[in-house]
Amino acid sequence: MGDRAGEGKAYCDRGNAYHSLGDFQKAIEYHQRHLKIWEEVGDRAGQGIAYCGLGNAYHSLGYFQKAIEYHEGHLKISKEVGDKAGEGKAYCNLGNAYQSLGYFQKAIEYHERHLEISKEVGDRAGEGRACGNLGIDYFRRGDFQEAKHYHELHLKILNEEGDRAGKGKASGNLGNAYHGLGDFQKAIECHGRDLNISKEVGDRAGEGRAYANLGNDYYRLGYFQKAIECHEGHLKISKEVRDREGEGKAYYNLANVYHSVEDFQKAVQCYKNSLIALDHIRRNLISNDEWKITLKSTYDHINLRLWELQFKEGKVSEALLTADQGRAQALNDLLEFKYGLKELHPEIGTLSARPSDFACYLPPNTAFMGISEGGIVVWVNEKGNEIKTRRTEIDVSVTTYFQSLLEATHNEIGVRGEVNCEDRSLGNPSDKKLAEERSSKPKSHPSYFEAKSLQTFYNVVIDPIRDLLQGDEVVIVPEGPLCLAPYAAFMDLKSKYLCETFRIRLLPSLSSLRLIENCPADWHSKTDALLVGDPWVQEVTTLGQLEWAEKEVQMIGEILQTEPLVGKQATKDEVLRRISSVALVHIAAHGEMETGEIVLAPNTTPPSVDPAREDYILTMKDVLKAQIRARLVVLSCCHSARGEVKSEGVVGIARAFLGAGARSVLVSLWAIDDEATMEFMEFFYRQLVNGRSASEALNKAMKSMRESDRFSAVKYWAPFVLIGDDVTLEFEGIK
Repeated sequence: MGDRAGEGKAYCDRGNAYHSLGDFQKAIEYHQRHLKIWEEVGDRAGQGIAYCGLGNAYHSLGYFQKAIEYHEGHLKISKEVGDKAGEGKAYCNLGNAYQSLGYFQKAIEYHERHLEISKEVGDRAGEGRACGNLGIDYFRRGDFQEAKHYHELHLKILNEEGDRAGKGKASGNLGNAYHGLGDFQKAIECHGRDLNISKEVGDRAGEGRAYANLGNDYYRLGYFQKAIECHEGHLKISKEVRDREGEGKAYYNLANVYHSVEDFQKAVQCYKNSLIALDHIRRNLISNDEWKITLKSTYDHINLRLWELQFKEGKVSEALLTADQGRAQALNDLLEFKYGLKELHPEIGTLSARPSDFACYLPPNTAFMGISEGGIVVWVNEKGNEIKTRRTEIDVSVTTYFQSLLEATHNEIGVRGEVNCEDRSLGNPSDKKLAEERSSKPKSHPSYFEAKSLQTFYNVVIDPIRDLLQGDEVVIVPEGPLCLAPYAAFMDLKSKYLCETFRIRLLPSLSSLRLIENCPADWHSKTDALLVGDPWVQEVTTLGQLEWAEKEVQMIGEILQTEPLVGKQATKDEVLRRISSVALVHIAAHGEMETGEIVLAPNTTPPSVDPAREDYILTMKDVLKAQIRARLVVLSCCHSARGEVKSEGVVGIARAFLGAGARSVLVSLWAIDDEATMEFMEFFYRQLVNGRSASEALNKAMKSMRESDRFSAVKYWAPFVLIGDDVTLEFEGIK
């Protein structure tokens, strides 16, 4: 009949039907045909509906980034054509996508907006769905009582509407809330109802979900065989409907049961299969670094369970490989992309790597740290050919223990770790008096109030592996709060700092180092330097100018015969314009406390217009977009080593520079003194131009500061950390 609109509607309905049957790939095919027709006939509302269907199908396949793109398109069109109901549905679906990525607060905001619109337009069914989704959000956040409240509201509405299929799903969600509250018998009743209704209406995905929940209930009650049967049912259906997220969860749940019945071989294989399925989802997020980091955090516990089990079974290399595969995965994706290594080295950082090959690659004297339940495990590559381990038991929460120890260390050595945008100066007379008292004490005997926490760090982290460490360098791969520890200042019982024995550098992961060292030989620049000092910030902040920061880059400029960018010249645009073509980047400026992001001079604006934040803050996103080819980046700024600590590592400006292509970065752990830092950097660059590697120059600079009359205190020399490769610069070509 030539009715293109009717044809499009039929494709839409068929896509929805395939979605309900769990055949999401078929659903996508029909929704794409639907979209093509609506684009031809110019029906914007129809295009929005197609976007909605495509977004839901991609979500079910675990392609969350694609799902969000389509749902945002649906939201935009719904607002454009004044479709309030469609707008509410788009908010609902966006909330579901962000929920799957682990952004629970964002999911709550979207679902609350959906609830508000549903009430406004009198959509009782939509109101119920919004309540159900809010219940899931609160459940995922651990607020089980609030989750129960919303699921009961949802069920009440479904009873009014007579929605049989919806009642099954809502019963399942209510069962999860009861499970969270510890009422497993009630949970079984609810999940049993969900299973029966899902079978009745032919909802295969819902049937799989119900099996998973029943399996968890039976597991908690100790009925392990029934739990295995349920999780195998979930796994079978997940594979059938190609639900990779469900597959990953099913394998994980099976692994936990096998672990409990001490069938460790099956448990190990199921944990591995779970990680493979979930890693598939992470890689499908394509280029969205932030989403990858968040998603990985939601299943980081699987890596932990697997390597702990392998470690207990005496499989030392396998446990190390698993632990490393849980680190810096999103950073490794960035490095693979930047260096073009994905096809050349497909095994790097993936579950297909072999422990035997991996172990042989480790740099000698590498200490890889893993925080487990009840302690810390350290792997050491002794003498470059044999991996040995040490485990230290800790009676309390390990993460909390090290966080408290870090805080105590900051207090004892007098650093202002919680000061936002420190001005790199001591700032008040009491601080100066304290510094003078410390510098007047014998330099070979650190003051008593600097020793306690630093010695505790040494005793817990270093002493158990001290007999395994040889030579004059140690490479540390830390985890959790240990990523922010001042290793150089760790002190043994003889009041000797760790940096007096070893040069020290840090790695985000072993796989990251392998990627850096396997990058193309001509990737990193060998000439030119970018020196940035004391950007003009009077127009945009209440911070003062940095007198010694400007002197610092002038001093380095004289050594390298390079003109630095200072004051109003050091704009964000100018820095980004030059940063991609140099071998050395040195920035001496204010750094933000939470992320280390850098305050630069604002881009040129009319005097009457206040510059926006994006006009003067060098953000992580700005850096990641740049093509950094520097062999060494020195961020002589407060807090430049800091950021949010996740399974990915420290997510801050230092990681951004590595992910953008820098071979190594030198950063600071806390707010640094302006004049002391200038002196430190002079010592550092004098060593660097004499042909020493970055780690050697760093170690010598620390030694010179410890021996100085004014800046011998720990706070002045211990914040600086080298992360990445140990580079040597050819200064004849750097100008």
